[in-house]
Amino acid sequence: MLRLIVGLLLAMSVVPAMALDRETIAQLTGGDPDEQHRALGAAAARGDLSAIPFLRDLLADRVKLSGDMAFIVDGDKALDALERTPAELPADAEDASTSNSLRLAIEETIALVELASPDRALRQEAVKRLQNAEFDEARLSLLAKAEQKERDASVRDALRQMRALGELQSADRVQRLSAAQALRTTISGRVREALKTRLATEEDGEVRVALTRSLRNVESSLAIGENLGVVFSGLSLGSILLLAALGLAITYGLMGVINMAHGEMMMIGAYATYVVQNLFRAHLPDYFQWYLAAAAPVAFIVAALVGVAIERTVIRFLYGRALETLLATWGVSLILMQAVRSLFGAQNVQVENPAWMSGRVFVTDNLELPYNRIVILIFSVGVLLLVSFLLARTRLGLFVRAVTQNRGMARCVGVDSSRIDTMAFALGSGLAGLAGVALSQVGNVGPDLGQHYIVDSFMVVVLGGVGQLAGAVYAALGLGVAGKILENMAGAVLAEIALLIFIVVFIQKRPQGLFALGGRQAD
Repeated sequence: MLRLIVGLLLAMSVVPAMALDRETIAQLTGGDPDEQHRALGAAAARGDLSAIPFLRDLLADRVKLSGDMAFIVDGDKALDALERTPAELPADAEDASTSNSLRLAIEETIALVELASPDRALRQEAVKRLQNAEFDEARLSLLAKAEQKERDASVRDALRQMRALGELQSADRVQRLSAAQALRTTISGRVREALKTRLATEEDGEVRVALTRSLRNVESSLAIGENLGVVFSGLSLGSILLLAALGLAITYGLMGVINMAHGEMMMIGAYATYVVQNLFRAHLPDYFQWYLAAAAPVAFIVAALVGVAIERTVIRFLYGRALETLLATWGVSLILMQAVRSLFGAQNVQVENPAWMSGRVFVTDNLELPYNRIVILIFSVGVLLLVSFLLARTRLGLFVRAVTQNRGMARCVGVDSSRIDTMAFALGSGLAGLAGVALSQVGNVGPDLGQHYIVDSFMVVVLGGVGQLAGAVYAALGLGVAGKILENMAGAVLAEIALLIFIVVFIQKRPQGLFALGGRQAD
């Protein structure tokens, strides 16, 4: 590294601005470490973009030497290293040797040179690589030069932060003081550690005060970011719980069926997503990124049809006998799990996120929001609005509410309660299928998928108030956020135990849940 520093200093003072030439190539491949680092320093100092292809070839061990000539060898083809035109590779050509320190210096030089690139993405990537590189004081002037030329705000801020971190190590107290003040508004764990390290060795009183203030501000900002991250994780978990509980809020909350096969409806939705994914991959590869748009309605319909079959063959004979529906649907869940094992095998299957759901949004240094979680959150809101509209504003919703509130009276006014029961159960099962689509994007898809969520789904419905969609929303989001906060404080197992105890005590004090039914419904 010292050699690169010396190279940079010498290059900035004596090397004229010029593109890559044979002399530079000879210096880079000559084997003299001082000359090699001096040549790299020259390339970095003048932002020589033309040197990057050759440096990358050198890193990839594609450079061979014969006398004073250098060649790029790619498979059976050989190119002149400078002109990059086809050339005859001499029989005596040998590999150009590169030491580990030289390879590291080459990588950093490429990043420094790319700061002059017109491509914004390339500059951003170069900044990220330099942020992870070892501090190099000789780099400060290059960073200041790049910062002055930079027009993109995010890249300029990153360069400013990197330069301030460098100046924090300076022997000049004015530079250290300026750097400490400049880093005051930064939200970065790396900056926090740098401030702590500097504060431990700083002897100047004024600089120590500035470092302390900056450290306090950075830690405060990071704590806010961490708390926001926990809240987002809780909302994300809550949205998944809500999706899982929405269908149960209808089958159990409105119809009074303790449906232990509800988790298997989610599993069926997830496997339907898997099948649609494979069909798109095999027959519509150009539209693969949008397979979820087809998977959602398919999962809803398949789960709803299975729900219809269960309701017509089992549940219709057990209305009004809640405990018997529990036993019967538990048996159905075992049958469904075994059927899936027979069809797809006992091992988990792979469901791939579309490209637009991969990656994450970087809000701050310690706050990242995954795209798939954001999409599931929006999807949950959409499904909730759809269900609310269906139950409150449509003829089907009116009949469902009428049958569940007073079956005899509904029949007296001409409502076909048997058909409404089937449709309501199918709706609840279809919603579970949609939950399966969401779950397939955040976890493993296997025969046991539904078992992980069935207990949580019942907790949400019971805590929110049986038959209350609004209660299910509050309960799901509340349990999600509280669960993540407790998990951060005491670990996952203790968090689950604490939530379970809370729900038991809460139900003892308020059996009707958060939102109690009123009027005739309560009767």
